[in-house]
Amino acid sequence: MDKKVSKLSILTKGIIKENPVLVLLLGTCPTLATTSSAINGIGMGISATAVLICSNIVISLLRKVIPDKVRIPCYIVVIAGFVTVVQMLLQAFVPSLYASLGLFIPLIVVNCIILGRAEMFASKNNPFDSALDGVGMGLGFTLALGIMGLIREFIGCGTMFDIPVQTFLPGMGIFNLAPGGFFVFGILVAIVNFITKGKGTRKSFGCEGCAMAAMCGGARKEKECQKGAEA
Repeated sequence: MDKKVSKLSILTKGIIKENPVLVLLLGTCPTLATTSSAINGIGMGISATAVLICSNIVISLLRKVIPDKVRIPCYIVVIAGFVTVVQMLLQAFVPSLYASLGLFIPLIVVNCIILGRAEMFASKNNPFDSALDGVGMGLGFTLALGIMGLIREFIGCGTMFDIPVQTFLPGMGIFNLAPGGFFVFGILVAIVNFITKGKGTRKSFGCEGCAMAAMCGGARKEKECQKGAEA
């Protein structure tokens, strides 16, 4: 029973409790840039999810083979391979979406969400759990981008998924631009924080409270400084 609960927790934590965009505040650049419409947001989310799941599985399988000193370059090589496959598939089968997302597809390679999950989870857990983590985090990422894109598209253009739904009020074009993106992003973060009552966000403000601490070595340096100060 505990194992089932654990698996369910791994799968669902990325949706609200540890949502990579609205709680951990990772991947903000593609979030703001690609959510001018719902289709673009969901397309970006699905693309990143596919890379996240596949890279998590492969990195988990190779976790005992990859030398610790070169693990980050190895992770990037694995992620870059899957990003190239996704990019080619989009270009071949969904050229309009590929053109809309543009540079942000190859930039998935250095997306901090994917690198962070590779370092923090996939490198320490079995392939099945890593796949569940990729599905959960990817679903949370896709939902956040889709909802944000839907709101911005509706208010800015009066459409949903490029279908006109309201014509009696003029669209507020600012929501198609960066200021509108920041405004919607802030509102969604506040709503999630209200729903979770702040429990989804880490309260530590040091390196241990950072989702990327394991990658930059900041937590280790901080502990060394604390030991030196105590001595």
